[in-house]
Amino acid sequence: MDAGSSTAGAAAPGTRARAMQVRLWLACLATQELLSSYLGLQLGLYDALHAAPGTYDDLAARAGIAPRYAREWLEQQAVAGILEVDDVTRPPAERVFSLPAEHARVLTASDDPLSLASMAVLPLGGIANALPALLDAFRTGGGVPDARFGADWRRGHSGANRALFTHQLAGWIRRALPAVHAALRAPGARIADVGCGAGWASIALAKAYPRALVHGFDLDADSVADARQNACEAGVSDRVEFTVHDATQPLPGGPFDLVCLLDMLHEMPRPVEVLCACRASRAAGGAAIVLDAKVGLEFSAPADEVERFQYATSVLHCLPAAMASTPTTGTGTVLRPEQVRAFARDAGFGDARILPVQERFHRMYHLVDSTDRT
Repeated sequence: MDAGSSTAGAAAPGTRARAMQVRLWLACLATQELLSSYLGLQLGLYDALHAAPGTYDDLAARAGIAPRYAREWLEQQAVAGILEVDDVTRPPAERVFSLPAEHARVLTASDDPLSLASMAVLPLGGIANALPALLDAFRTGGGVPDARFGADWRRGHSGANRALFTHQLAGWIRRALPAVHAALRAPGARIADVGCGAGWASIALAKAYPRALVHGFDLDADSVADARQNACEAGVSDRVEFTVHDATQPLPGGPFDLVCLLDMLHEMPRPVEVLCACRASRAAGGAAIVLDAKVGLEFSAPADEVERFQYATSVLHCLPAAMASTPTTGTGTVLRPEQVRAFARDAGFGDARILPVQERFHRMYHLVDSTDRT
């Protein structure tokens, strides 16, 4: 046997370290570029360029920022391939920068399914704001209240599922729960959206079921104020009502033909109490559905990008926010189906059945009593 054959195929010493070094370098670069995009989003720079291309003096005047900062940001964004520049050989003051229309779809907050402004950009400001508190929470075992993450997180988190709620939610109910769909089309039907956030799901359901009354509940007064404004702008405020309410208590305005907990159960410190209140607030024959994180059926490592995203979100926000309350289950984002079923059964439901909904980041569950039929 050749002396070197025993190591044939083995990684050279330092290969894994080098791979990790490259990985973290690329993550560092991506984080810096996301933070630069955060500046563009919050300062209205993308909106200004979406309206019309311009030089750095043009952008500074439109957006109300200093010209020197405008120049540096524009050049950085062009170097990153986010913006386009008409002629790189021109003097700096004469270069005209533009935001491609397809890039604008991703970088502006909207109900476009391609928009990532709310999911990927805005939350960074909230995490940055909370980092000192997160360090303390990890050391003490305490939590970080949602208020500490601020408006950036609230706006980002509430908008992350806007496209999903706007374009998918009603269709999922129609296809997966036809009896519920039929009930919601009747005059006077009532829908409860528990943990409604900025109200995008409530608005979508009100548009899909124009004879129904929708009542959104959230513990956060700022989110409820946002929801009311959004419903007014959407033209559905006559059929949608939002209330600051602790969902561990009975839901006012019922009984409801449908109670929804949409991407919220994992964030609730006392999920079983919330599910008990939801169960008790249903009308006879009423339904309850939960939309929550789509994660693996059991822990595995390493995992795919979705699992990595869910875990990182849990570490940086969802678990610390849940730990800020007492008592708390400390669930975190990684809410696996068996745990959903356990919460549902503890709340008096017979089961939590996974519905045939195809979505990369979420599963939908129908919470049923033991006497219910699919």
